[in-house]
Amino acid sequence: MLPRHPHRTEDCRAISEILQRVGDKWTVLVVGKLGDGPLRFNELRSAVGGISQKMLTTTLRGLERDGFVTRTVFPTIPPRVDYELTDLGYELLVPVGALGEWARKNTDRVKAARARFDGIHA
Repeated sequence: MLPRHPHRTEDCRAISEILQRVGDKWTVLVVGKLGDGPLRFNELRSAVGGISQKMLTTTLRGLERDGFVTRTVFPTIPPRVDYELTDLGYELLVPVGALGEWARKNTDRVKAARARFDGIHA
């Protein structure tokens, strides 16, 4: 019997890797903030409330590695470093923005569903 929905393992793996990057909470927030234009590290850290320096560094490195962000170092004292979305990063803003908007619109509905579920399964 043939499966109704054949899949290729390499496709699933590739999709999973990309979704791990772009579905991360910090990635969504960082990409959203950089959508307004380039920011310095500390500006970005202030704009993304609650993120640690280590987590922001890790997130930015991952985004740079995956081609969503560029890092530009200016030869000043102290060195100035700007982070900016690439064309690929700006393309990512569309689904990330849509998902964020959907989450904001549906927070109350999700909370209500959780309360109903928890009440039934308590």
